[in-house]
Amino acid sequence: MIVECVANVSEGRDDHLLKELATAAGSALLDLHRDPDHNRSVFTLAGPSAAVVDAARALASSVVARLDLSAHQGAHPRLGVLDVVPFVPYEPGGPVPHDLSEVVGLRDDFARWLGTELGVPSFLYGPLPGGRTRTLPDIRRRAFDGGGDDSKGLTPDFGPARADPRTGAVAVGARRVLVAYNIWVSSAEVARQVAPQVRGPHVRALGLAVGSRAQVSCNLVDPSSFGPARLYDAVAGLALDAGGTVEGAELVGLVPGFVLGTIPRARWAELGLSEGSTVEYRLARPGA
Repeated sequence: MIVECVANVSEGRDDHLLKELATAAGSALLDLHRDPDHNRSVFTLAGPSAAVVDAARALASSVVARLDLSAHQGAHPRLGVLDVVPFVPYEPGGPVPHDLSEVVGLRDDFARWLGTELGVPSFLYGPLPGGRTRTLPDIRRRAFDGGGDDSKGLTPDFGPARADPRTGAVAVGARRVLVAYNIWVSSAEVARQVAPQVRGPHVRALGLAVGSRAQVSCNLVDPSSFGPARLYDAVAGLALDAGGTVEGAELVGLVPGFVLGTIPRARWAELGLSEGSTVEYRLARPGA
């Protein structure tokens, strides 16, 4: 088993800056997906845990030093310049590992380091002490709101109680494998109608206007049971019911090989997928 870390950074437009950030991440970086309209990039790191942690820290240091949240404009919700950093157990070529114990420790150490070394507050998601669980949507709804009573809001788990407006805060997670996947539709109205209908236990979805286009932006949190093909077909049907159409699909980051293997090869192009978009392919061919 290896560790994957999928860092979401609030910058998707400055080529020179993104190259600097990629260089900081080093050889653990398997993929950089940028989106100028969201003004957001996803850095997929993977490998032995020590190498991934070092890469995540180097990337975080560079992001915090170089970006300014107060000047950020983009379609996607964001908490900070280094917005989300999940640690994920990964078995190349195999099914989703369910034991999160190793990555919970990595998550907590990384969140603590953000506070002590970079002065950036962080919120934990995934398994919490006492058998509790917190989701990323929980943090987006409740961070810094309510003064610390969990029934009202959340204060940071590590770091300062207040965020610097320049850097914001970070959601640091321990989670299983997911697939980030966007489906382009004919209008923002259609996207906003479809997103709540497709949302459920296996799918998190937002309907967004993205530049001159519109998308249903999704996280497939259980891709072994609800993968890209099933989502695409569901959105296509719902869009048609709403008087619209699907206009394409976009994988954000990489897809596990076992998920791609469940989809007929004849549909890969339609779904925006390929062998080269798998974690396993990139692990075997660094720099591909």
